[in-house]
Amino acid sequence: MLSGYLPILVLFLIAVFIAVFVIILSSLLGPRKSTPRKLAPYESGMDPIGPAMRRFPVKFYVVAMLFIVFDIEVIFFFPYALVYRQLGVPGLIAIGVFFLVLVVGFVYEWKKGALTWE
Repeated sequence: MLSGYLPILVLFLIAVFIAVFVIILSSLLGPRKSTPRKLAPYESGMDPIGPAMRRFPVKFYVVAMLFIVFDIEVIFFFPYALVYRQLGVPGLIAIGVFFLVLVVGFVYEWKKGALTWE
């Protein structure tokens, strides 16, 4: 049964071998001369101002997580759209409950102010 996956496994192993081989080869043959200028952080050709590691507001991460969560939840509507006629009323109720949970989460985030940008 799994013999159909053998070519994929072989291709994956070849890809991993090539990736590891190239990384090892570049570390062995590559130049290792590090200067203070090379070790300095690069910021669009300008001298860096302040530390290279800056703290970002948590708002960036919250917006990114909200986007991912709501984007993935919306993707679940596509399989339902393909078979909604075969599911009938029970399918409509199930997707309605799913949509209700999605809307409640969206309203909660809206009321908490996670979607407002300052």
